[in-house]
Amino acid sequence: MIAIIGATGTIGSELLKRLADLGVPARALSREPEKLRNRLGDAGKSTIEVAGADAADPESLRRAFAGVKQLFLTISNSPRQVELELSIIRLAAEAGIEHIVKISSPAFEELSPVAVAGWHRDIESFLDESGMTRTVLRPYAFMQNLLRHVPTITAQGAFFGVMGDAPCNFIDCRDIADVAAEVLTNQEAAGRIYTLTGPEIYSYPQIADKLSDLLGKTIRYINVEPQAMHRNLTEQGRMPPWLANHVVEIQTMSTLVPERPTDDVTRLLGRQPRTLDGFLQENVEIFR
Repeated sequence: MIAIIGATGTIGSELLKRLADLGVPARALSREPEKLRNRLGDAGKSTIEVAGADAADPESLRRAFAGVKQLFLTISNSPRQVELELSIIRLAAEAGIEHIVKISSPAFEELSPVAVAGWHRDIESFLDESGMTRTVLRPYAFMQNLLRHVPTITAQGAFFGVMGDAPCNFIDCRDIADVAAEVLTNQEAAGRIYTLTGPEIYSYPQIADKLSDLLGKTIRYINVEPQAMHRNLTEQGRMPPWLANHVVEIQTMSTLVPERPTDDVTRLLGRQPRTLDGFLQENVEIFR
């Protein structure tokens, strides 16, 4: 049995679809199990079960981990992330879980200015010492996160950032889910660290050009100062300050550390990862 923490998230929900298609038994954990059951509908009813559990409630996790041999772990970034994930790992070890697949961070330099990357580094270190087999997935920027720019693109014909013209790795969350399904169902692929990217790197100005071509109108990328970006995210976007810090830090990291694609997705799946061009074309109506 595979337990899924983060089953309602972008990656976790896609992973459930993959496991259902493969007929692999899985237990999706959620604080709102009825809502998740309704979302799943008939999909995977024969192999996917839903259990009520909360990452902050150890007793609920102990119940949900009964009979589980593998755990997929991804929770939303938050100031409590280290505390919660270390607790989950301890409980998993106590429950006899043998293998954890963790979603981590690619910005992994010891002196990284990305605070969230430091959180993931601490969690990975703890996981390494747990005695369980661990597989770590380090995906770069999600293509799906580009949809967060839709409001300003539709209203102003522009989107904003602090990345200048630095090229950045992007990956489709569906490819991350496909990789997770592979390492959960293929023992030979388990126990390693994988850095996940799409097939090519793109700058924000290049993405603006692609959107302009697709939409038949000019879409601009406007570079702003980090302080202005942070202020806009907190005041206009109502983001908590720690999350605004993360957005600014991760974009700034792209200007400081050169990025390049890896072939980890291709080696694991035997196919090329999804392209940014394909993702934008698939979602073109959302950007109009």
